[in-house]
Amino acid sequence: MNENDRNRMKELLQKALPPMEGEPERDLWPAMLRRLDASSAAPRIINRTWLDWALLAGLVAYAALFPASIPVFLYYL
Repeated sequence: MNENDRNRMKELLQKALPPMEGEPERDLWPAMLRRLDASSAAPRIINRTWLDWALLAGLVAYAALFPASIPVFLYYL
């Protein structure tokens, strides 16, 4: 990429993303931290364990019916 391409790209990006006018009304970072703390405190993993076991059972059944698929599964691990 030469200098002309970089200048053109910079110009296009500046047109597509105009500068923000003014400052945000409030700081969003504390609200984001509260949401992250609230979502990590919820025991969501316990509610989805049955889905994990069902997927594992399906994978084992598929591998039992089609043994040639085992190397493919191992490749994607």
